[in-house]
Amino acid sequence: MQVAGKVVVVTGGGNGIGQAMCEAFAKAGAAKVVVADLDEARAEAVAAAIGGAAFKCDVAKESDIKHVIDETERRFGPIALFCSNAGIGGGFDPLSENAGGASDEPFMNSWMIHVMAHVYAARHLVPLYRARGGGYFLNTISAAGLLSQVGSPAYSATKHGAVGFAENLAISHKAHNIKVSILCPQGVDTNMLRGLPKGPQSADGDLSPEQVAQDVIEGLAEESFLILPHKQVIDYMRKKTENYDRWIGGMAKIQAKLRETFGAKG
Repeated sequence: MQVAGKVVVVTGGGNGIGQAMCEAFAKAGAAKVVVADLDEARAEAVAAAIGGAAFKCDVAKESDIKHVIDETERRFGPIALFCSNAGIGGGFDPLSENAGGASDEPFMNSWMIHVMAHVYAARHLVPLYRARGGGYFLNTISAAGLLSQVGSPAYSATKHGAVGFAENLAISHKAHNIKVSILCPQGVDTNMLRGLPKGPQSADGDLSPEQVAQDVIEGLAEESFLILPHKQVIDYMRKKTENYDRWIGGMAKIQAKLRETFGAKG
């Protein structure tokens, strides 16, 4: 897919990867880039800088996503690419004594933003895409959805759920010319990552949001389902599936090192 001349929506577009994608799409000649973000001021600032449009949007609310879709189509024309990009940290605690011990809140918040937001976008766009012969979803997930995130059960579990939904979306609607890509980086130099202690997500180096956005442009041009800014992830996936027990043992060693590091700091 080439974004030139297309209408594109990016949720979580006010900062980080989302902002970089908005800027890259505008530079690539998109007809209109719609910046949707919970932080309305940030969305408006990014939109103003690129000649786009801004919407306040809480992706955990189906009504907000529907409003963005409806108003974008009414004002600017058919959405060709919907980037479901918003995300949250999900609670990082390498010292937790129980992976299931946290309250429901971090799990449910992560579920709504990391999974249901993708579902809501599909719920309202698939019928439109089918009626006009196709369309494209780009879902920002994480390498954690393919591997895991040590120290954050809610983040890891919901990112896996996001991968599962994207796979099913692609399978269910391949015959309808609806294309799906998932963006799965490791560490990216964003506010979210800066709020976390250094961990395995940064072992292969933190990329800039701008580099990730360029990888998105290239991945969309190739219409690749899996977009991996950190190329090492494909080898980690192979090692995981080749010997799951060995992989879990290796991840447990990382967990132990994190416990030792953060325990000493505490």
